[in-house]
Amino acid sequence: MIAPSLPERTVIVMPTYNERGCLEPMVAALRALTLPGLSVLVVDDNSPDGTGALADGIAERDPEFVSVMHRPGKLGLGTAYKAGFRWALDHGAGRVMEMDADFSHPVSAVPRMVEMADRCDFVLGSRFTGGASLGERWGAGRRLLSWTGNAYSGWLTGIPAADITGGFTCIRRAVLERIDLEPIKSEGFAFQVELKYLAHRQGFKICEVPIHFAQRRDGKSKMSLKIMLEAFWRVVELRLRFR
Repeated sequence: MIAPSLPERTVIVMPTYNERGCLEPMVAALRALTLPGLSVLVVDDNSPDGTGALADGIAERDPEFVSVMHRPGKLGLGTAYKAGFRWALDHGAGRVMEMDADFSHPVSAVPRMVEMADRCDFVLGSRFTGGASLGERWGAGRRLLSWTGNAYSGWLTGIPAADITGGFTCIRRAVLERIDLEPIKSEGFAFQVELKYLAHRQGFKICEVPIHFAQRRDGKSKMSLKIMLEAFWRVVELRLRFR
């Protein structure tokens, strides 16, 4: 008798910094999906509000579903994802997801994105493709800024997607094994653009799943003028580096 094959493992890499109010309900919502092979890696940057300690407690109660990586301080979103990606690959993940802990990324979209990753290399949870929507509290200025950032990035990089700057993705293992993560120094959504651009240059297929991008439930946005300026020149630097 042939033993049934195990489901391919999907690891959600979830960076946290002062996400104590959201983390436990987020993990519970993901657990409730009962998606075979799904697990969560919390990458905490020594959150002053005790998010890391809370994550440890959750992991102790459910070690098969939750793992925790502690870092000594706020080292940046890009480095958190790179460290999480390496951990996931080292622990046998066939798919790796990026996801925020604050419920701005809809848990309900996770199964659709995982399923699409069976036929697509790099799946984006998209705020701007057909059928997508934004939370009611998104003001006109924020909508314009986000749309402009995506249009600018798409124009310079040629990435075939409507939401290039978003951080809700499902990535096949082969993508992360092929591209060189080490030179990526970007933070914020510049990291997201650079990651997608490197995958696109390698010929990987990029697809989008429309999502409802809600307002965060708790915590503060990590967006800053420094991150915005970095994104502006980093996209130009990408074109110059690979022209």
